[in-house]
Amino acid sequence: MSKLDPKERFSDRVADYVKYRPSYPASLLDILEEEVGSLEGRCVADLGSGTGIMARLLLDRGAHVFAVEPNDAMRRAAEQASSEHPRFQSIAASAERTTLEPDSVDVITAAQAFHWFEPTEAREECARILRPGGEVALIWNSRDETDAPFSLAYDAFLQRWASDGYRSASRKWDVEKDRFGGFFSDAPKEHTAQNIQKVDLPGLTGRLFSTSYMPKPESTEHPVYDAIRVLFDAFQKDGFVDILYTTRLYIGSVH
Repeated sequence: MSKLDPKERFSDRVADYVKYRPSYPASLLDILEEEVGSLEGRCVADLGSGTGIMARLLLDRGAHVFAVEPNDAMRRAAEQASSEHPRFQSIAASAERTTLEPDSVDVITAAQAFHWFEPTEAREECARILRPGGEVALIWNSRDETDAPFSLAYDAFLQRWASDGYRSASRKWDVEKDRFGGFFSDAPKEHTAQNIQKVDLPGLTGRLFSTSYMPKPESTEHPVYDAIRVLFDAFQKDGFVDILYTTRLYIGSVH
């Protein structure tokens, strides 16, 4: 999996991604609008838009959304959910070469996606398509890494069952800050919001297999499924466990 082209990395797990990936809290969209102004009637390019999780939230705020996604399977999932919306436009392109017109968008978002971009080329493209005064918002749901019991057990599970890519991903925040430190013209504004995903056993299983670093066995007889059940049973309450996230938002200029 680690050798796959990033643009194809999630092709075999789109169904799990659609069903089980967390959305973003409304408070985060409120903060975004406090920083860039109301999104009502504004043109937003959502780069690496995937299955359209952020695009749908932007549409709900009244934005005209260009959903830019190079992965065919993920883009089709977004189109299935939003293609009939009059303010949604799906674009088969990358963050580095969006095909959008110069000075054509007011705001750029990249949710759970920037770490797949080539930063220098993406910066140049963002500067090209943004109108004067436009800003870029980079967003991640970062799974809780405190000493909460479920968080510790979940991490131990991934250390046992995930690929080597998980160990790299677990250090991604230091890496990401280094990578996008030169992306913005000045130090970006940083905001955080709390996010909770309540899942049942199928939801926990699907959430695990929606990640690029969690190998998905061909058969449900594989022992990893028993391990997931043991993890869930140890922490479930009324048939659910809570996966805690800190949602991080970085906003800045690239001009």
